[in-house]
This record gives sequence, C-alpha cells and structure tokens, in this order.
Amino acid sequence: MSDKPTLKRTLGLFDTTMLVSGSMIGSGIFIVSADMARHLGSPMWVLLCWIITGLITICAALSYGELAGMMPNAGGQYVYLKKAYSPLIAFMYGWTVFLVIQTGVIAAVAVAFAKYTGIFIPLFDEKEVLFEIGKFKLKNAQLLAIGLIVLLTYLNTRGIKNGKLIQRVFTSTKLIALFIVIVAGIYFGLKTDTWAHNFADPWKAFQTVKQEDGSLSITALSGAGLLGAIGVAMIGSLFSSDSWNNVTYIAGEIKEPQKNIPLGLFFGTCIVTFLYIMANIAYMCLLPVQGTPAGTTAIEQGIQFAQNERVGTAAVSVILGNTATYLMAALIMISTFGCNNGIILAGSRLFQTMAADGLFFKKAAQLNSKQVPAYALIIQGVWASILCLSGSYGDLLNYATFASLVFYLVTIGAIFILRKKEPDTPRPYKAFGYPIIPLLYIIVASAICIDLLIFETTSTGLGLLIVLLGIPVYYVARVNREIS
Repeated sequence: MSDKPTLKRTLGLFDTTMLVSGSMIGSGIFIVSADMARHLGSPMWVLLCWIITGLITICAALSYGELAGMMPNAGGQYVYLKKAYSPLIAFMYGWTVFLVIQTGVIAAVAVAFAKYTGIFIPLFDEKEVLFEIGKFKLKNAQLLAIGLIVLLTYLNTRGIKNGKLIQRVFTSTKLIALFIVIVAGIYFGLKTDTWAHNFADPWKAFQTVKQEDGSLSITALSGAGLLGAIGVAMIGSLFSSDSWNNVTYIAGEIKEPQKNIPLGLFFGTCIVTFLYIMANIAYMCLLPVQGTPAGTTAIEQGIQFAQNERVGTAAVSVILGNTATYLMAALIMISTFGCNNGIILAGSRLFQTMAADGLFFKKAAQLNSKQVPAYALIIQGVWASILCLSGSYGDLLNYATFASLVFYLVTIGAIFILRKKEPDTPRPYKAFGYPIIPLLYIIVASAICIDLLIFETTSTGLGLLIVLLGIPVYYVARVNREIS
C-alpha cells in the first residue's frame, strides 16, 4: 500500500459556496461604481451593467456545473479545456492564469488590504515610501501586502483545514456585514430625496471627464458611444464578479463534487449577484450619482467623485459621519483577507495539475505531509509578491479581465463540443437550460469582448498578447519534458 500523500475530500457544500462567494467579494464592490458612474452618468445604466454582469456570471456558473460533474478532479477549467480542445489550449489558459489572472488578483487584493490597514496604522498609508531608487519606490503598504500573501500561503501549506476555517469565518463575516450595510443604507437613504433625485431622468447617459485644470467635460452618450461606454464600464463589474470559477480548481478536495460543485457555483454566484445589485441600490439611496471633484462632502462629491474612489465609505459616511471611514476600512480588510485566502487556496491546485502534466515547475506537482501542494502554493506566492513590488498589477488586471472573459467563452463552448465528442460520458448534472443558457452567455460575452476590442484596444490587445505568448512557452516546456 502506498504512503504517498493524496488530496483529501474534506469540503462540503457550505465550504464550496463560501469559496465561490468569498473569492468573488474583495474590494471591487466598494470602489468600482465610481468609475462606472463617470463613464455612464445614468443610475439605470450603471445598475444594468451590474445586472448583466450578474446574469452572465450565473449563466456561466450553471454551465460550468456540467463540466465539473463530468471531470470532478483537481485542475478544473484547465482539465476541461484539455479534454475538449487540446493540451496547448489548456496550457495557454494555465499560463495566463499564472502570469496575470490569479497572481495579479492576489497582488491587487493584498495591496487593497494594506491600503485600508493604513487607515488604522499610518505607517502603512499608501503615500509612505520606505526608499526610492530612480523610478522604483518601495512602499510600506507593498511590504504589508507581501506579508499577507506569505501568511496566507504558509497557513494553507499546513493543511486544507486551515484554509477551510479561514474561508468559513471571513466569508460569513463579510456577507453578514455587507448585508447590514445594504439594509441600513436603503433604510436611511429612503428617508431622503436622493433616490428620487437620482431617478428623475434615469436613462440619460453621459460621460464625465475631469480635465487637468479641474474642470469637467461632459459628453452625452447614445448609439455606438453608449455601447462603448457600457463595455468599458463593465470592466469594473466583471472584475468584481470574477474568480467564481476557482472552486473548480479544488474539485479533488470536495466531497461529492458532482453534486456540490454545481450547487456551490449556483448558490455562490446568486448570493454575490444579489448583494452587488443591492449594494449599488443602497449607494444610490444615500449618494447622488453625479458629483464634483471640488466637493467638500460625500454628498457634493457624489458617487462619481467619491474620495479615493471609496464609494462604500462615502455612502456609509452619510449615516455615520467620520466613523464610516474606520468601519468600512475594517469591513474591506475582512473582505480582502478572506478573498485572498480563497484565491491562494484554489489557484495552487491548478498549477499542481499543470506540473503533473510536465507543463509547470516539477516540484509543484508534489503534495506535502499535510496533503496539500505546498510547492505550488509557494511558487504562486513568490510571483504574486513580485507583482506587488512591480506596481504593475493594476494594468495587469485590465489585461486579465479581457483574457478571463475569452477563456470563459471558450470553456462554455466546450460543453457543446463534449456533448458531440463524448455523448455517453456520465453527466450527473447537465447544464441548466441547455443549449439556450450556454448559448446566451456566449452571445452576450462575445458582444462585450468585441466592444472592448474596439473601445479598449490597447489593454485588450496586450491581454491577447499575454495569452498568445503561451504558445512558444508551451512548445519549449514540451521539448524540455521530452528531453528530461
């Protein structure tokens, strides 16, 4: 009998749901609505972006359930792409996940945690620079972000129980806290005329740009201009709703994965979609959508120009005054801590699967005595930490959002391919509404991708370049595997 460590199935439906929702909710919901409001101006168009994002996310989750049921092993999306298409397509996905998608999000979420820590501990304020060499600046907040990545990586190397416990506690806490913020925001906001003022002309769309002299340039939107603005605005809502697929990476440690992964995907994405839409409704009950950067109060600044983009903090300040700064900072610290735990926990399993195929660092395939891929965790943590130091994670996320959307499209296309290639393979769960729901996702997501290619050519082009760079790397890795 072999004593070789193996993955242990210890995660139930509750843990699966917490991993889905916890990985999705980071800091985005508290910030990105400001940029969306500047792009669109209209409260209804902003809400519609969140609704569309939520619906396509749920559609994708329902579709992924079929693939997860067919292939309930570690590696998730990478495994699905290899089965439906080829090892090359799967590697291009895994390469992009490692280079920018997973590690870029880990870095960005860790830096967000550090920035909000700075509200309580000024040493970690984002303006505090430890030292500077030329254009390179090392900030205390960056070191704290790296410290968070190191801590969560270490805790997850000590066994799946640690990651499970952290995810349960922090995700439950932030879900309850966000729900309380929503209820309080709507309750107090409806006692004012802010909601009525916002929705006096709800569909009037216009883009607001702050000029160098501080003045505002306002451009009415309609037709192609409006469609372009919607696509650009949705980068924020799509980023905030991403990472739900991480649960598929860790399928090898989920009990009854054929049942629990589809259910966890559905429950998790539904919970987050509901909370995101209601959070924006609460913001609009408390704050005018339109504002001015010269404003001295949260009301005057509005959602568009909330201080430091912190819409959540600005909204709660209408109720609690300056106390809101500390309350929301604590909530976002809890949110980002739990979010990063889920992403770190799940991502390492994808890289472990790639390593087992000879397409990643060899040691990443090994499990330690606690039955977890410690080397994969460490490699992931090192690269995410480098991205923290580079300061480039913000740009990487713009590239990664488009790349993620493209791979979601390709993966959902795999359902149609595998239905033809392997009609007799057991499918404990079949995609809800097939073929309408998967096809609807493909149509809507394709339209968003085309929109972004037209109106955000630079970031989407660089995103595609990162994906395509995986082709030569794949063949080099394959040659090295054959030689060794």
